Amino acid sequence: LGSPTHPISPAIWQRLTENFALNWGEHFGERYLHFPPLFGHQYSHVWVDFRGIRDPWLRAHDIDLFENSRRATRVHRKYAMVNPGHWAGYGKDVWGLTACDGPGDFTANIAGVQREFFSYSARGPGDRDDGTLAPTAVAGSIAFEPQLVTEALAEMKRRYGVAIYGQYGFLDAFNPTLAVPPADKGLLHGRIIPGLCWVDKDYLGIDQGPIVAMIANHRDELIWQRMRRSKPVVDGLRRAGFSGGWLDARG
Repeated sequence: LGSPTHPISPAIWQRLTENFALNWGEHFGERYLHFPPLFGHQYSHVWVDFRGIRDPWLRAHDIDLFENSRRATRVHRKYAMVNPGHWAGYGKDVWGLTACDGPGDFTANIAGVQREFFSYSARGPGDRDDGTLAPTAVAGSIAFEPQLVTEALAEMKRRYGVAIYGQYGFLDAFNPTLAVPPADKGLLHGRIIPGLCWVDKDYLGIDQGPIVAMIANHRDELIWQRMRRSKPVVDGLRRAGFSGGWLDARG
């Protein structure tokens, strides 16, 4: 929309937002535009400050995208507290589902319960949840809910840090339910720390980048401030119908 050479029509954004109604609703006491894995509520915010700016669809629903992502973050925490799948470790300070590696595609009997596990998958509350948690799902939300996020990161590091935290910070994913090697099942990723959890072996740039970038935005708005000086981004937001907040103050 903001391209100085090949801009698309604003009508395309309007067509896109017409589909939002399909995912607008209440989940765990929060009314918001729903998308199961948390990365969908985080990645655009790495680059764009959506606080206080709204397009026509958002104005009609009395919300901005920053608040929407804040509610999504709280839903993930609430889901872990309810823990309908009875996965090990879940709670108020151990949560966070997103697209990440998993142990593999197999079923296994864990403490008398038949469990299904996945390899790489986009996980969300009630959506392909197999007990696999991703620290980046938590850390990428630090700008939305700083206290809840910092408490959760500290607790996950305290409880599982010997397995999930190393030279470059948090590894991609871990699963406390899978703490014993399943019989006759081959892992596609990672390894099992007996008695503690399965953990992926990879540090991924698509994890570490959003973690560092969102910490920077939370700390001093490093990327957001630079973004506000980008004419293509500002033009694109305005052509999409965004107004209010810093966008109006910019002039």
